[in-house]
Amino acid sequence: MSEKITRRWGMAALTAVLCAGSVVLTAPSAPAAPSVSAASAAWATAEAGGALAPWAEHAESAPAVQAAPRITRAQVLARAKTWLTANNGRPVPYSQNKRWKDGYRQDCSGYVSMALGLSKPGPNTVSLKNDGFTRRIAMKDLAPGDLVIKANSNNPDNRHVVIFDGWANKARTAYKSYEQAGGVGTRWKQHSYGVNGRDGYHAYRPVNIVG
Repeated sequence: MSEKITRRWGMAALTAVLCAGSVVLTAPSAPAAPSVSAASAAWATAEAGGALAPWAEHAESAPAVQAAPRITRAQVLARAKTWLTANNGRPVPYSQNKRWKDGYRQDCSGYVSMALGLSKPGPNTVSLKNDGFTRRIAMKDLAPGDLVIKANSNNPDNRHVVIFDGWANKARTAYKSYEQAGGVGTRWKQHSYGVNGRDGYHAYRPVNIVG
């Protein structure tokens, strides 16, 4: 009899220990979201022909990017148009060193920053691409207000960004765009940057754009 009681209490104690043990077990924590720099490295790998990490497109943005105001596509285009006549009816002149009256730099990335409502004087072209202000998309998915950027160049004069304003033809071999061009200033022009996929230009969507 005492042996049965001992066994019964022994099993109860073992069950209690196992149950207690199950209480303290915790599921593995989810991996931390990759940093903006990690996302940039992932995109660089993809551009070099490697596979894009599945988290890269949705990597967490930097605090400055998170603070960027939400803006609609129509607002982006309306703001872009203002520089066409802001200089007493003429386009805002191009300059990599000067700032326009509204506080934005008078080069291509400063102009785009103005259109997107980003902080003044605006991030440069490389930062627009790499630092969480935009995410890579396919050229076929471009919509008005998106950007076409060339940032992978050691020469700043070979870097550029334009604001997409719609396809120019059904074949999608060219598109209408707003840009701040050297020697010209603000203009609305037809381009084919990025269409052939071999000129270093790629499509990007601003993360603060709505719709």
